[in-house]
Order: sequence, then structure tokens, then C-alpha cells
Amino acid sequence: MQAKTKEMKIYIYKGGLTIVRKSGVGSAICHQEQMLRETGAPLAKNWKEATVVHINTVFPDSAFAAFLARKQGKKVVYYGHSTMEDFRNSFIGSNLTAALFKKWICKCYGLGDVILTPTEYSRYLLLGYGLKPRIYAVTNGVDTNFFHKNEEIGIRFREKYQIPRDKKVVISAGHLIPRKGIFDFLKVAAAMPEALFIWFGGGNSWAVPSEVKRAVREKTQNVIFAGYVNPQELKAAYCGADAFAFFSFEETEGIVVLEALSCELPVIVRDIPVYEGWLEEGIHVYKSGNTKEFYQGLKSILAKDCSDMTSLGRVLAKEHSIYRTGLRLNQIYQRERLGKGV
Repeated sequence: MQAKTKEMKIYIYKGGLTIVRKSGVGSAICHQEQMLRETGAPLAKNWKEATVVHINTVFPDSAFAAFLARKQGKKVVYYGHSTMEDFRNSFIGSNLTAALFKKWICKCYGLGDVILTPTEYSRYLLLGYGLKPRIYAVTNGVDTNFFHKNEEIGIRFREKYQIPRDKKVVISAGHLIPRKGIFDFLKVAAAMPEALFIWFGGGNSWAVPSEVKRAVREKTQNVIFAGYVNPQELKAAYCGADAFAFFSFEETEGIVVLEALSCELPVIVRDIPVYEGWLEEGIHVYKSGNTKEFYQGLKSILAKDCSDMTSLGRVLAKEHSIYRTGLRLNQIYQRERLGKGV
């Protein structure tokens, strides 16, 4: 007699969410639940009824959850959001422990039946780690229905920060860590006193390197550190600013870049490998290699009409929408027959 096939039920494990909620990983976890709902995927109400478990973090409890799921016959989808490369130059002690971090994430990701990672670039890095599970590149996605151009909330953003109508505003976002390019952000801001520069995001004070804290204290008058804000406020900033500058030296994708593009805000990024093949220079964004090029690029953006570029940026964001990403996930489930065990 043939055994009955179980119906697929997907459970998103949220251990550690309180720690990563204010990061890209936290956004990715929320996106996964949303994309599965939008595409009608069968979500499990609890761990017990799950046949597939999504795991996004590399904390000890997450590794144990992956181990337990496998012991119980569940399939594990492990998301490779982190690499040794983007762990470096982040928090205090990250460079000293980067090699150990690589070993640890390999143990975690190796517990997956499949590994998902946001871009072909991060997939290339993980393939180089010698991991055995199959690795797929699947964007973290962007909520294009939420992040869209809205002049009214853009005006409210400028009113909140008491920004004159004719003042140019450049925004950036991320943790206050060297990898995110905070020093270059401050250098470019100092060279452009006529514009206002606002950085959204922060981090745990104990983990922020002392040189970053010192640089923040010594900022020029045209710089505001707004700290962490909720998605509604960040959307308002995208809609009220004149440019989004992302100075990061290393990423596995960069959700904030997709959010800015989705809001039709002109974007300039550092010319790094993660953007190759999907973010095109002069089409979707401007790319810069150093502070001089960021300065020149921002000067150009602020002096001209970028509507053709921002329209194409919106089209690109839609290609990374929550719904489309959910469809891509479903293709992987079917290919791997996830949750279809007996």
C-alpha cells in the first residue's frame, strides 16, 4: 500500500527576530511571510504541522531548529543572508573573528536541504565555501505596493525636519559600521555644505567601533543622524529626498536600494560586484568607486532631471516585487519537491 503524501505546510522560524528586526534580515523575514501569503502558499500555523521550515538567522537557536526539523523529517530552507565578506568591517572584533564566523555559517547553512541567497554574487561566494546543499539566488524582494512615489508624504518629511523647499537632501541608510561606508558619507557631506545629508539607522552602541562614534560626534552641520525609523518614516524620506546614496563596500543585496528605486528616487551606489548584472550604470543607478566620484555623481543628480532613470528604477523594483519573488519560491519548492515527503 502506498503511503499518503503530506500536504506542504511552510513555517517561518522567527527565532532571533527581535535582534535582527532593524536590519535587512529582519525585513527579509517579514517579506517571506508576505510573499507566501500573496501567492497563496500554504503557511503552517505552528511548528508541529509544518513540512517545510524557513530559517534566516545563524544564532545557536536557529541552528538547533534546523537540526530538530531534519530529525523530525521536515525539509529545511536555509537563507544565506550573511557571508564572511559582509561580516568583515562591521562591528567591534568582526575582522578578528571573520574566519570563525565563516566556519559557523557553513555549519548552519549545511543543515539546509536547499540554501537561498539574495543575489548571484552571494551565491558565487557561498559556492566557494564548499557547501553541499543546492544554492539558489532569490531576491529578498521589495514591497512595491508600499514603497512608491508619494509627494504628499514627501512634503510632510521635509516639514518634520524643517527643510526648506529649495534645499537639496541626500539620504542614506544602514548600521553605523565601517562596511556601510559611514566615513565616505561624512567626507562627501563635508564637501557639499549646500546640501543636507541624513543617515537613517544606527545599531547597538556597544558594538559600534570607537572611530565611528568619534566621526559621528565630529560631523559637519549639514549632517543629521536620524537613528532607526519605522518603514512609514523611511518611505516618507525616500519620497521627500532628492537622492539616495549608498556607500556600502559589501552587500549580499541591499534592500534599501530596492526601496529607494521603488519610490523613484535617484540612486547612487558604490561600484561593487553584488550589483553586476542587474543594476546598470546610467540606466537604473549611478555607480561610484570613491568619494570623488560620489561627490561628482551627486552633484550631477542634484543638478538635473533624473525622471528617465527613476522610471526605469521603478520597473526594476517591480521585477523584484514581493509577488514575483513568491512565485520564484514556489518554483523552487516544486523543483526540490519540498514538503512532498511521505
